This record gives sequence, structure tokens and C-alpha cells, in this order.
Amino acid sequence: MNPERRLVDFAFDDAVATVFPDMIRRSVPGYETVIPLTGLIAARHLESLPVTAANPRIYDLGCSLGATTLAIVRQLGSGPAEIVAVDNSPAMIDRARAAIVDARVNFRLADIRTLELEPAAVVLLNYVLQFVPPEDRVTLLEKIRAALVPGGLLILSGKIRFEDPAEQAFHEAAHLDFKRANGYSELEISGKRTALENVMIVDSEPEHRRIFAAAGFGNVRKWYQCLNWASFLVTA
Repeated sequence: MNPERRLVDFAFDDAVATVFPDMIRRSVPGYETVIPLTGLIAARHLESLPVTAANPRIYDLGCSLGATTLAIVRQLGSGPAEIVAVDNSPAMIDRARAAIVDARVNFRLADIRTLELEPAAVVLLNYVLQFVPPEDRVTLLEKIRAALVPGGLLILSGKIRFEDPAEQAFHEAAHLDFKRANGYSELEISGKRTALENVMIVDSEPEHRRIFAAAGFGNVRKWYQCLNWASFLVTA
């Protein structure tokens, strides 16, 4: 594929290129905006909280290759924090650990549904909830809410669907065009859709808000949306 024909073709240094997989950049509209802004929002949120610990804790649940963790590290500068980056894939954790060397970061191989969470100032759940079985989502969110310290923040991003059929059709078509513009063939698009059909279960925005409420969260702000992908700030 000629890189000049890609809609997404940013220049990255070696560290960022290691943790931002090309597939995600070419598949998820807004990814390259959401990840660095997530780091910025998380770091700034720590500054707004009362000082309750020498090293405020941040969880990056479903950290994959560590893109969000790296974004936070960069925004924190030399500031104190404990970042717990969790994924259930040994390959992901091994690569992330090799790419991000920072004493504040602790990579952990675990299933986020069964992981015991300690008190945290910020919890990140980027592009993960859609892969959690629907019957486990409220329980996971309840656990996150219980772990957040007063004033704590959940930052969540993921794919959404639309309850209006015409709106859904428009965004789905635009998303497919986004993939085509980034070099995916029709065969690749079809294969990926088949592979994810029974793995990625997507909720609408109202459904997201309902399960946030069911888990005990009271405030939800959608801070970003690009086509059928959205990001939320959620607090108790």
C-alpha cells in the first residue's frame, strides 16, 4: 500500500510507533486524538484531586501495547504516580513492558474482570468494554466505581451503535470508507468483521449511560466522538 494514499499517516518517533499498532490507527477513527488526550485528561485530573497519597494510582485496564499508559507517562512529566497497566495477553504485556521503561509503571498479566482493584484516582478503559461479555459489564463497572477515591474519574472509549437505523447506516458506511481510505481491501474488511462478530458486542450511547447508572455512576460526559466511536468521562 502506498503510504501517500492513507488517510491516517502520521509521523511517530520510535517509542510511539512501538505502542501504536498500525491496524488500530487505520481502523478506529479518532484513535490518534483520543489516546494523547486521554493521557492529558488523566494527568490534569490528578492535579485537581486533594492530596490523598504520595503516589496516586491510575489503572489502565486492557492496556494492550501500552499506548494510553505511555500517553499518561508523557503528560505526568516527573510527577508522582503509580500506573498499573493490565492485560490478559502475555504477548501484549511483554511487548509493552519492553517498550515502556518507567519506575512508575507496573505491568500486570490478569483478567480485568477478576482483578482486585486498589483505591485509584483514575481508571482507564479504552476500547475494552465492547469485548467484555455483556453480562459482566455492570459488575466490572461496579468494581471500578468502588475502587475510585472521592472525585475519581473513569475514562472510557469504544465503538457505539445508533438506535436509529438511518443514523446507524450512515456511520457504518462512513467507517467502512475510512478503512478503505486507509488501505484495507474488501476481503480484509469482511474477514475482520467475521472475526469480531461474536467477540465485539457494541452498545448504543443510551445503553452505555444505562449501564453506567446501573453501576452507581451519576455523571457522564461524552467528550469526544468520531463517527461511530465515542469517549466518555464518568464519575460517581
